[in-house]
Amino acid sequence: MKGEFFTGKGFISAGFLNLTPREAYTEAMEHQAVIVDVRDMNLTGFRQFDIPEVLFVPLSVIIQNPESVPRDKPIILADSTGLRSHDAMDILIKAGYTNIANLAGGLVEWERDGMPVLKNKSEQLDGSCICQLKPGRKG
Repeated sequence: MKGEFFTGKGFISAGFLNLTPREAYTEAMEHQAVIVDVRDMNLTGFRQFDIPEVLFVPLSVIIQNPESVPRDKPIILADSTGLRSHDAMDILIKAGYTNIANLAGGLVEWERDGMPVLKNKSEQLDGSCICQLKPGRKG
């Protein structure tokens, strides 16, 4: 479903409007769209979107209360890779939201495309496999 605000932008995939990182950046910086980061809070410490208006509303909160996402501004849903935000899109569309889009590729593509990212090295995870990930050594 394509939002009224984002007319003529992005591409449709699986029935949802997706914006490239550059399109999302432009919408956030020039047209006051809000990026809603749906990652769990424990996953947001190392890398964050570095733009003026980012809201952190985890997918688990959206599942319980879709109204936790504002309706008064255009919304760009984002996560690490674009999968959880896709789930959030589905929930919000069913709740009647129209001015929403998904950030294609999430924060991974955002950073790859040179969009601004805040990094906190003390929150970086490390380990030899996923089962051993832990906060990196501080020092």
